[in-house]
Order: sequence, then C-alpha cells, then structure tokens
Amino acid sequence: MPFMCLIAFHWQPDSETPLIVAANRDEFYSRPTAPLAWWEGERILGGRDLSAGGSWMGVTRTGRFAALTNYRDPARMKTRAPSRGQLVSDFLAGDIGAVDFIAQLRPKAPDYNDFNLLLYDGNRLMGYESRHDCTLRFGRGTHAVSNARFDTPWPKVDATKQRFDAVRDDDDALLAMLANGDTAPDERLPKTGVPIEWERGLSAAFIRLPEYGTRSSSVLRLGHRQVRFVERRFERGIAAGDTVIEFPLA
Repeated sequence: MPFMCLIAFHWQPDSETPLIVAANRDEFYSRPTAPLAWWEGERILGGRDLSAGGSWMGVTRTGRFAALTNYRDPARMKTRAPSRGQLVSDFLAGDIGAVDFIAQLRPKAPDYNDFNLLLYDGNRLMGYESRHDCTLRFGRGTHAVSNARFDTPWPKVDATKQRFDAVRDDDDALLAMLANGDTAPDERLPKTGVPIEWERGLSAAFIRLPEYGTRSSSVLRLGHRQVRFVERRFERGIAAGDTVIEFPLA
C-alpha cells in the first residue's frame, strides 16, 4: 500500500494562488525515502522514493505539479507492476500538457497497480483514475482523494475537505488538520479488502500502525508568481523535521 494516501486541494484558477494542496504520504516505515529537496539539475522539487526512484508529489520551477495515490484493492495487486511513482517524475520532467500526458498514459495504465493521478501543467488541473480509466477536470473549490475515486465520501476525506476550507490560508493549521489521528466508527468504514484492524487504522488522516503509517505531511501553495512547499516528516508518528522551500516561478 505505498505512496500518498490523502490529498486535499483547493482549485481557484482566477486567484493569485490557483492551487493549494495539503497531503499525507503513508508508507511502510522500512521503505527508504529522501526528504523534500531539489533533484539533480534543480528542475524538480519533491521527496523521493529511494526504493523505486519516483516520487509521490512534486513541483517544478515552471509551476508543473503532480501527485499520486494508490487505489486500495489487494485482490488486484500485481507483484511485478512498474512503479507508479515514476508517473509523477515523468510528468514533472516533461513539457507536454496534462491532457496529452493522460492520453499517452491511458494505453499503459493497466500495466500499473491501480492509481489516482493529479496533474497541473500551469493551465489545466486534471485527474486520472486508472481503475476506471476516467479523466477528470475539476470545478472550482475544494476536492480530495484517498485510496478510492476522487471525492469518494470516506469519513477522512469528508472531514478533511470540511476543515480545509476553514484553514486553507494557514500552513500550521493545515498541518494540524493533516495530523488528525481520529479513526472512523466501524459502521462507517469502507470495505476495501484489508482486515478490519487495517481498515480502522487507515481510516484516520494521520495513520499510526505498527509497521506502516504517515511518513510526511505536505502543504503546497502554487501561485502565479511564487511557490511555497512545506514538508513535515515523521518517524513512527513522531515529528522528525521540517523543510520549507520558497521560490519564484521561472
């Protein structure tokens, strides 16, 4: 169940800051990870999965953005599928628009384990759900995705969207929102094919399980002129360091 498991985002294309993102990346504690930093050549800014080489969320100096969640269904897992994190870095390293990137990806998408991909090319904000081969264009306002379809009303998705609108102008408040460890009551848990103990643990925005949990929380403000990217890292649920990087768009 690798990679980011909760992304909330506010899309207001006619404002000074068209895209605000708040997201948690959940992963096995044993999987090696590099913190938020500029990659070689300083074109891509993001964390890096040191096991497969891709990323779960990143942005470029020109304002391209990509983020990824998995779609949770253990019965459909392929053991030798290519890394989904490479899709994020491929989009960020390229120059084609989000619509064309998704069009080129669609024939290859079944090779991967199921995923949800969020892309911004500086003009259009697009989503792609590989499980349903569905391309989305988002309306203005707040949206979120976990490990089902975009805006699926899971308890943590609904709670995060509601809180996001109240605190989106405050980075500290957004990070506190992402740190919410409340789990959903059993009657509201989704049924995704994992044991009930996992469903309970995974129902929180901030996950703390014995070998798996939230590894980082991120807040990204992508404006027309300026970008601010904040990452807070965790070691088994304990805060282990922050990185804040701001830069003007090229």
